[in-house]
Amino acid sequence: MGQQDRSPWEVFRIFLGLGLTSFGGPIAHLGYFRREFVTRRRWLDETAYADLVGLCQFLPGPASSQVGFALGLSRRGLTTGLAAWLGFTLPSALLLFVFAGMSASLTGAIAAAAIHGLKIVAVAVVAQALWGMAQNLTPDLRRIAIAALAALIVSLLAGSFGQILAIATGAGAGLILCRGIGAPTASPLPVTVSHRFATASLILFFLLLAAGPVFTAANHTFAVFHAFYRSGALVFGGGHVVLPLLSDAVVRPGWLSSATFLAGYGAAQAVPGPLFTISAYMGALLNAPPNGAWGALLALVAIFLPGMLLLMGVLPFWNGLRTRPDLQAAMRGVNAAVVGILAAALYSPLWTSAIADWRDAALAILGFSLLVFARIPSWTIVLLTVAGSVLLAMA
Repeated sequence: MGQQDRSPWEVFRIFLGLGLTSFGGPIAHLGYFRREFVTRRRWLDETAYADLVGLCQFLPGPASSQVGFALGLSRRGLTTGLAAWLGFTLPSALLLFVFAGMSASLTGAIAAAAIHGLKIVAVAVVAQALWGMAQNLTPDLRRIAIAALAALIVSLLAGSFGQILAIATGAGAGLILCRGIGAPTASPLPVTVSHRFATASLILFFLLLAAGPVFTAANHTFAVFHAFYRSGALVFGGGHVVLPLLSDAVVRPGWLSSATFLAGYGAAQAVPGPLFTISAYMGALLNAPPNGAWGALLALVAIFLPGMLLLMGVLPFWNGLRTRPDLQAAMRGVNAAVVGILAAALYSPLWTSAIADWRDAALAILGFSLLVFARIPSWTIVLLTVAGSVLLAMA
């Protein structure tokens, strides 16, 4: 199935739809991707998808965008990979660029209720993803125990370190507990990136990272590029984890005020797609050139580029390595750990930040039920939940 979804335009169209409707941050995006490409289009199976998610959680960069980019690569190589990235990224980048040019931000009770509704949507989407992945990836007590341990680790150790430790622990536990348990071998992800191109991508990744201190003092444009490139290259898990790095990159040197930075963060909560597109807002408002449209484009490309280069550098080698029995056992543990990480994220920050009372909980449960049992399209759930949140606020 899905063989017709191979042209760059068709891949762009599919991911544009996701970019317009994927609210809720990186964890929720993985739920949208799973629904679209595992359940509906069957581009890959459940285990291959979980393997890909585990790999992207390991690598620096925006994890959900890397997963989308890899799914695009699986169609027809770099052109469809870029089409997937552009489609998923363009809506939120344009919205945040437009917001940067507006003097007034969204205010008022109705706007606040709509944004709150989007957070409730994220709870429903993540719960749906957890429901499906748990059934497939934690079918026995050993893997349930690994998932529970991973959830405990990320709950006690916030940030990227906790995620990396949870995945590493899952891999180690899988080597011990998940050998020869008869789990099906995932079909390989068809990546059309050669080993030579992969090696070149890795070399370029490190060259651009190392070149920063050499050229930033002499050229402000390269300094801006490197500030956003470094933020994208050094963050694990993506999403909200990148915000402290971006603050250090643009607020500390005085390129952007703290108030402007926080206003952009608030606006980013109201748009779909990857949070990394906040870079377009920041690049547009830098207090010295490059800024405006050129600054937005430079910052946007710079923050996503390292994650793409690193993923292209690793994927061809990983696709061959993952068929080995030891690595399969480790990946079964990683897949179980991903379920645990997803469960922990469902509670905090999603549930704790989105569900204020029983009415919010009822909306989230209704959205989850419509997704899982009635198979209502996710964009419809977005509209219904936001409308419900607004109506509750006006009651």
